[in-house]
Amino acid sequence: MPDESNKTKQAQTGEIPQKEEQKPEVKTPTEALPEEKPQPAPKPPGQWFVVHTYSGHENKAAEALKQRIKTMNLTSNVFDVVVPTRNIVVVRHGKKEETKEKIFPGYILVNMNLNDETWLAVRTTPGVTAFVGVGNKPTPISDKEVDAILKFTQLAAPKFKTKFSKGEAVKIIDGPFVDFLGTVDVIDEDKGKVKILVSIFGRETPVELDFLQVAKL
Repeated sequence: MPDESNKTKQAQTGEIPQKEEQKPEVKTPTEALPEEKPQPAPKPPGQWFVVHTYSGHENKAAEALKQRIKTMNLTSNVFDVVVPTRNIVVVRHGKKEETKEKIFPGYILVNMNLNDETWLAVRTTPGVTAFVGVGNKPTPISDKEVDAILKFTQLAAPKFKTKFSKGEAVKIIDGPFVDFLGTVDVIDEDKGKVKILVSIFGRETPVELDFLQVAKL
């Protein structure tokens, strides 16, 4: 109940009663919503096996195997077929072209539950020659090996690749040393650079150039 003496005093002095300020409600850290962490992609339920194919027929064998899995109703036991590749930049005819390079030519990876039916389906696929394993028994590879291979295939930074080799005679086609002949000394595929030994004033002088500035003789 309000104090009457305080009311009388305020009326005599002309003071206006002050309202109590309401402080804004501040949420404590415990009330904040927790951040959702991205969940790792689920791993396929089977084991990974390495399958040998005819060299140059990896993609054809992989596609043929995927079709066989569907037509033979083996999708519940064969989960994935991968041709391990990486992105590279190839210099052809003086132009840079991005393409995919097979990491393990002549091999594909298959994630599956191994039984007589799945073994036969893989082994009799056109282009497939054998499972990789001990003796005649297919041997699965470890999750660590698979993770390393798959991470390598997903590298964003492409690498350069050229047909030059150390000691090869080449011709410079661009830059201040255009039309000079030289010898390949160092090749840096990560940077797309090549160091050429050029004869200047009777002495071999190293000159660093871009792959596009050099051509085969």
